[in-house]
Amino acid sequence: MSSSLLDNIDKRLRPAHSAVLVIDMQNDFCDQKGYVETVVGKDVSACRAVVPEIMALVGAARAQDVPVFWIKANYDPDRLPEGMLVKQREKSSAICCGTGSWGNELYGVQAAAGEAIIEKSSYSAFAGTGIEEQLRRRGVRTLVFAGVQTNVCVETSLRDAVCRGFYAVLASDCVASHTLPLHEATLKNVQFLFGDVLDRTAIAAAWSSARGTA
Repeated sequence: MSSSLLDNIDKRLRPAHSAVLVIDMQNDFCDQKGYVETVVGKDVSACRAVVPEIMALVGAARAQDVPVFWIKANYDPDRLPEGMLVKQREKSSAICCGTGSWGNELYGVQAAAGEAIIEKSSYSAFAGTGIEEQLRRRGVRTLVFAGVQTNVCVETSLRDAVCRGFYAVLASDCVASHTLPLHEATLKNVQFLFGDVLDRTAIAAAWSSARGTA
């Protein structure tokens, strides 16, 4: 990025080079009957609660022609990195977000026609998905992150994005976790070292004020 972009959050968030990544808003992570509640035994009510905020952020992005990418987990055992599979097997042999399953389907959110839906089989949205190439082709430099779990796939994807040269913004009221202290730790850690932490209203305001600028 140019020095002027590095110095100014409003410039970094210009619609012309921004995109939204919505991570893992799926039944297995959010629904009461999903994998996290029934197998892992964690309360994911916080993940359900962010649906309206996420869709408001997505609506603001669409209004400013900011592309939205929907990232979905597919944790079929034969797709997982071995280390990740070992940890999953410590909990259960049940499959999370498996191919064609109800758990794999989006929860409470809806992609619009033409918006990319990309499956990942690790905690990072960038590992083996080709999304980086899609973003580069669009001239995207700044990524706004939303979804679940804050401290797992959202944080891993955000860190990976920063390591690949993107600027990162974490939408603080559009992310959630089943473990509040870890959610809060991610927000603090991103603010400390990896990018900006803004609520959806501030992000939308930056997009709106910058509309039409390069």
